[in-house]
Amino acid sequence: MDTQKTFLIIGGGLVGLATAYKLLERFPLARITLLEKEATVGEHQSTHNSGVLHAGLYYAPGSEKAKLAVSGIQKMTKFCHDEGIAHEICGKLVVAVIPEELPRLDELLRRGIANGLQGLRKIDVTEMRKIEPHVNGIAAVHVPEEGIVDYRGVCDRLALRIQERGGRIVTGAKVTRLEHKAGAWVATTAIGEFDANFLINCAGLHCDRVAKLAGEQRDIRIIPFRGEYYHLKPAAQDLVKNLIYPVPNPQFPFLGVHFTRMIQGGVEAGPNAVLAFAREGYRLTNFDTRDMLDMLFFPGLWRFLQKYPVMAGTELIQSFSKAHFCRALQRLVPDIRTTDLATGDAGVRAQAMKPNGNLVDDFHLVVRDDALHVLNAPSPAATASLAIGEYIVDQLPL
Repeated sequence: MDTQKTFLIIGGGLVGLATAYKLLERFPLARITLLEKEATVGEHQSTHNSGVLHAGLYYAPGSEKAKLAVSGIQKMTKFCHDEGIAHEICGKLVVAVIPEELPRLDELLRRGIANGLQGLRKIDVTEMRKIEPHVNGIAAVHVPEEGIVDYRGVCDRLALRIQERGGRIVTGAKVTRLEHKAGAWVATTAIGEFDANFLINCAGLHCDRVAKLAGEQRDIRIIPFRGEYYHLKPAAQDLVKNLIYPVPNPQFPFLGVHFTRMIQGGVEAGPNAVLAFAREGYRLTNFDTRDMLDMLFFPGLWRFLQKYPVMAGTELIQSFSKAHFCRALQRLVPDIRTTDLATGDAGVRAQAMKPNGNLVDDFHLVVRDDALHVLNAPSPAATASLAIGEYIVDQLPL
């Protein structure tokens, strides 16, 4: 590569940071500028999540999700070990509660084995209770490679290493215009203009809008889904030892509420998946007129709601009602009571949706001669971010 090649990366979440880190690893002399609209990096999906290291159990063998999750957890674990970032491989139970879930549990086991996960095993109630004494279910898959991590620590350390290698990170730099002239991209921001030969769009919740600024058609749209959490109060935290997850419901496009021990201490319960009224709508009361009109005039949203009316209604009820949320949690841990739950944080998923109402399930990149757009980076993007960054560098037409 021409060592004078210059890059603009838009978005300072884990995927943008990992891309800059891997670019400088591959091309130490490249000039890289990363633009982040917030005052610090990693302010949205990267740190508003469950803090889990996903090993690749759920994803269809051969999919980019599966391949990047399996390599990604290895890269992330090594990075955290080398950098002294808090993490722990504590294992996870995926629990079948009713007989109808057993075939889906077996399919998860098959997928995990096909994806190369080590130590997977299906266990009975007796073994389940040895791992999680308060869990409810008839069988489970034990996933020993899964764990928990401090993603805020990962973001901050990646930013430090990028700058040490000569990369430039500019915060408070929301991109409002992109022009392509004289063989270069020019990004206009609130604090000035920045230019480079190659553009990489890692803007997460706003990636489709950034792509449109660069002249791309918005064939898919980012629809925000808020995930709300409760924390278990200290007296109830011994009800959960590590990670307890449900078997995914094929009639439900998201994973369902679960329990996660956090690396900083304590236990989170959630998240649900309720349609947000703003792309950064971390509270039920957050409303953004532009974001709402963008969704309401997108036919895919209405088709999605027609496909999943019960899910949409149930998730909204759970958002309003702690009692309903608690009942969903009691499927996995019956001893949980509403009085055990304290309101926690929330995150917003940047879910790419097609005009027919289908969710874009896998990672989705659009590659041009002088630009690359990451238009869908769903879970396990945080876990897999270093692998995704490497994958993005591999895709660059340099």
